[in-house]
Formats: sequence, structure tokens, C-alpha cells
Amino acid sequence: MSARSSLTIVLAAGEGTRMRTSMPKVLHPIAGESLLAHVLAAAPKGDGAGIAVVVGPDHAAVEKEAKRLRPDADIFVQRERLGTAHAVLAARAAIARGADDLLVAFGDTPLITAETFARLRAPLAKGAALAVLGFRAADPTGYGRLLLDGTKLVAIREQADASEEERAITLCNAGVMAMDGRRALAILDAIGNANSKGEYYLVDAVAIARAQGLEAAVIETSEDEVRGINTKAQLAEAEAVMQTRLRRAAMDAGVTLIAPETVYLAADTTFGQDVTIEPFVVIGPGVSIGDGAIVHSFSHIVQSKLGRNSLLGPFARLRPGTSLGDGAKIGNFVEAKAAVLEAGVKVNHLSYIGDAHVGANSNIGAGTITCNYDGFNKHKTVIGEGAFIGTNTSLVAPISIGARAYIGSGSVITRDVPDDALALERSQQTTREGAAARFRAAKQRHKT
Repeated sequence: MSARSSLTIVLAAGEGTRMRTSMPKVLHPIAGESLLAHVLAAAPKGDGAGIAVVVGPDHAAVEKEAKRLRPDADIFVQRERLGTAHAVLAARAAIARGADDLLVAFGDTPLITAETFARLRAPLAKGAALAVLGFRAADPTGYGRLLLDGTKLVAIREQADASEEERAITLCNAGVMAMDGRRALAILDAIGNANSKGEYYLVDAVAIARAQGLEAAVIETSEDEVRGINTKAQLAEAEAVMQTRLRRAAMDAGVTLIAPETVYLAADTTFGQDVTIEPFVVIGPGVSIGDGAIVHSFSHIVQSKLGRNSLLGPFARLRPGTSLGDGAKIGNFVEAKAAVLEAGVKVNHLSYIGDAHVGANSNIGAGTITCNYDGFNKHKTVIGEGAFIGTNTSLVAPISIGARAYIGSGSVITRDVPDDALALERSQQTTREGAAARFRAAKQRHKT
């Protein structure tokens, strides 16, 4: 299969009006990635594998998403909505380059897999001109039926045009199709619009191929895999299917999910060995969890890295840019953002660590806050190796706390503390005056 070139056309021009939102349909997320991202991830890639994405007018955000995921993608605009075949022909310039296999997919079917695309291409390598993806519907009402003569596809009959006998067929059209790239334009250009809506339907390609004496085949897959998304309810159903897949894959790889149905994963989550995830954990995009790490219940993690044997939670939140070193511990009701906590750091409870770098084996006491925002800009806190920060301490950034420094409980630290130093609580008056002076200075900097 790898020796054959391919072009995958992803139809992504839908407005998603039934979703009651201004966001283009294919940009809605499941498992932390857009619907379009999932389809593009499954599509063939590598040498000889082209991508074309058909978008609607004024859908710059869809084009941007496609280019983010596949910089090699060609973008085509369907300015009029005249049916699925018309949408495919918006990419005529790409089709005309003559890839061996032409795949037509939809940007709102995020559960389709790379394996299914490969199976759909297989009949083309054996001489078929066209292959259609089908599924056995629990309730086929509304779907086009696939009519077979033995194992060969004869036609696709829409519900409105089907006889009673044909309506009893449960093998339905998923819409996804593969075509011999050398014959694709001849078939597509022969599709007419002699129907009640005056539109050009891709399903007519089957009858046209048969009329030209060409073979059409069917590849079956599960109904779940070809779920199209037109409503928020269907979006939630697809999320549930995706989460089941991701949880199963994680457990098959050795991750312990104590109550898997309560854990939410992102499509790109990576795990080391012997990882344990307790109930009611939400893991967003960009998270890697190292060997032996434990994530306790009710924790939320996004764009963060957990080192080996690290502990997180319960009730902890890691925001983007957070990294926990090996053996680091983040306890209950702790939030960290854009923070590097080196090996052995302990922040056991009730603290906020933002825009910070904390040296190895430091201890951050309960109620500690890195005051990183002066009202105009974010500033960094640096805490040296082995430092001890007492409870209820405010570290007013930008500030540096030296290695092995000891900060007394209840302190408000506004100046750098050298290595091995002892810093105690400042008076309320001094604290107020210092804070006011820093705010005035920051305000002046912002004006200039």
C-alpha cells in the first residue's frame, strides 16, 4: 500500500448551524483536539500522501487549523453549496495531479481510524475503481442503503427512493469513499444534478462507475467509527466513544485506571510504566506522565509534564507550562502555572506557584503564593535548591530566594534573599508601603 500515492480530500465546509454556535463545526473539540484534527491524524501521511481540505467562505480559522496540523495541506474554498460531489470537485486542481488513490472523508467524523483508511484503499490496489465505507446500522432509517450483488456494490439507494425491501437492508452508506485516482475525474464529472434539490451527490458515483463497466466494492466498519456530528448531543456521544477508546488503550499499555469511566483523557496523553490514575481526573492536551507517577482524585492537568514517581493531588491543578521533576509532590488544593518544580520539591497543600522555578528538594509551606502579577505584567519567582518557605508566605515577584534559604511563616518577601539566609515576617506598615511603591513603579513603567 505504501508504494501507492494518495490524495485525501477532507470536506470541512459545514457551518454547523444545528449546533447553535458561531464556531465552524469541524473546530469543535473531542478529547482535546478539533474534529478536523482527528480526521487529519487518521488520513494517510508521509511520502506520496497528499491532503486537500475543502472549507467554506470566510472560514480562515478552519484553514489555520488544517495548516497547523498538516502544513502540506492544499486549501480549497467551496463558495456555493451544491452537494457533496460539487464539494469534492472544489479540489479539482489537486485531483488532476493524478494520485493512485483518492480518498474522500468528512471533517465531522472524528472517530475514523488510519486502519480503516488503509482497508478502504485495498480494493483499489486489486483493480476496483471505487470503494465505499459501509456500516450495519442499529436503526437504518434515514441512511442510504448499500445494494450488493454478491460482494460487489451495485448502487447506493437513498431512503426516500428505496423500496420496502431495500429499506429493510441494514448495510448503510457512511459517506467515506475511495476512488481510483486515474478515473476519479471522469466519474465525478459525470455526476449530474437531476434531483429535487438540484445538487450533485457523491453517492451517484457508484452507479456511474458501474455504467462505465468498472467495479465498486464495500468495506464495512462499526457504526461508532463513522458517527457524523451535527448537534451538541452527537458531539457528546462521540466524546464518549473516544474516551472509551483512549481509556482502553491506556489500560492495555499498563496504566492503572481505578475507575476508568470517571477519567477523561486527551488524544495526545502519554504515559510511562506503572502509572496510577485515581477516579475523577481530567487530563487535557499536552500532558506526559512519567513512570510510577500517581495522580490522585479530582485533579486537572493541561500542557504539563509529571516526572517519575511524582505525586499529584487530590484536588490539584496543573496549568500550561508546568513541569514536575522526579519525586516531586503537589498536594491538595495546589495550583501551578508556567512553573518548573525540580526533583523532590514538595508543595503539599493550599498554595499557588505561578511563573516560577523551584530548585530541587525545596519545601513550600501551606498557603504560599508567588505574587506574579503586578496589575500590568507577569514576573518570575526563582527559589533555590533546598530552600524552605514557611506557611502563609507571599513572594512578590520578580524575586529570587537563594539556595537553602529559610523564610519564616507569614512573611511577605519583596526583596531577593541570598543563599543560606534567614528571612522573617516584615511589619504590616512596611509591607503596605513596599507594595504601594511597587505598584506605582509598575504603573509608571506601563505608561512609558
